[in-house]
Amino acid sequence: MEDKKKRSKRTCSFCGRTEDEVGFLITGLNGNICDSCVEQASEIVKEFANKRSKDASELHLKEIPKPAEIKSFLDQYVIGQDDAKRYLSVAVYNHYKRLMQTTDDNDVEIEKSNIIMVGGTGTGKTLLARTIAKMLHVPFTIVDATVLTEAGYVGEDIESILTRLLQVADYNVAEAERGIVFIDEIDKIARKGDNPSITRDVSGEGVQQGLLKLLEGSIVNVPPQGGRKHPEQKLIPVNTKNILFICGGAFDGIERKIAQRLNTHVVGFVTAQMNTQIDRNNLMQYIAPQDLKAFGLIPEIIGRLPILTYLNPLDRPALLRILTEPKNSIIKQYIKLFKMDGTELSFEPEVYDYIVDKAIEFKLGARGLRSIVETIMMDVMFDLPSKHLDTYLVTLEFAKEQLEKANVSRLKNG
Repeated sequence: MEDKKKRSKRTCSFCGRTEDEVGFLITGLNGNICDSCVEQASEIVKEFANKRSKDASELHLKEIPKPAEIKSFLDQYVIGQDDAKRYLSVAVYNHYKRLMQTTDDNDVEIEKSNIIMVGGTGTGKTLLARTIAKMLHVPFTIVDATVLTEAGYVGEDIESILTRLLQVADYNVAEAERGIVFIDEIDKIARKGDNPSITRDVSGEGVQQGLLKLLEGSIVNVPPQGGRKHPEQKLIPVNTKNILFICGGAFDGIERKIAQRLNTHVVGFVTAQMNTQIDRNNLMQYIAPQDLKAFGLIPEIIGRLPILTYLNPLDRPALLRILTEPKNSIIKQYIKLFKMDGTELSFEPEVYDYIVDKAIEFKLGARGLRSIVETIMMDVMFDLPSKHLDTYLVTLEFAKEQLEKANVSRLKNG
């Protein structure tokens, strides 16, 4: 009788256990599977996926993109900044080659060249980093230096930079150890004065000292869940020897340091000739390591960022191109947004000039373009989805009216 009862019960088609012996059964067309077998199957699939992704990355390294190909990809998204693109393309290409090198005892070992990019707000530092991440075959992460503090103080420890990289690499340490890290807002950890501090500078000089071991290349114990919130977690050792670091910062006011340096020449006829050749509107192109030191970066960290490149300030033609040309330009984004509602959006050419003029007036760089377009389009975005129009033209009069209305309302609120 008991055997008959057992036969009538549903069993797992994989392990043969009855529904009483397992947590639950999932029923299919011609069989059942228990929760335990589902978990085991899931682990097998994960292992296979990790192996396949690792094999894929090895395959990609044999066909690494050339510097010219990397730059042409960046050109689709970022307007101008040719010097920064070239430096970045060469650095990434050399990083791939370093990963492929096989070193013997007597062989030449290629060392990494970390980069520091200097440029005003809205010139495209973070955009360059985000764009290059799209085409890389190695783990890539962007971290913000403003949240970093010395160990033991409120904020994030230096090691949290590598926690992000580990997360991107799905906690595969070998993959993370060949990744690229972009440290944004590096200028915010400059020390407060040019002299070494006698008191604690926990978010400035202290962080720079902590970054030294990461940039140089050493084995760092990384908390996989980040921070001090999980003191019981097991630390993961990560070797930063092959991790490429790209740093970016606005360095607001560094032009004054450059100007002071350029004017400290011996008085004479040759000096007068040199001064006439200096482009006062773009002092950033003359940046040198000693300017970074004067700004507040310690010499040790400057030495570990051997490649120094700059981003040009955006002039009127560049801003006009940024507004319309790139693959993900603001105007193209709005046209796509309205197309999803069945409306064909278009702008009068004069509107583009008006937006650019306002962006120059506000001195916010390319970032200012979006806020101006958002202000102009806010009422249209609110009303148009309900009206179901086939076409809509944004005129110059409408753009001026919307921007003036927004400015007046802000003044009233203020």
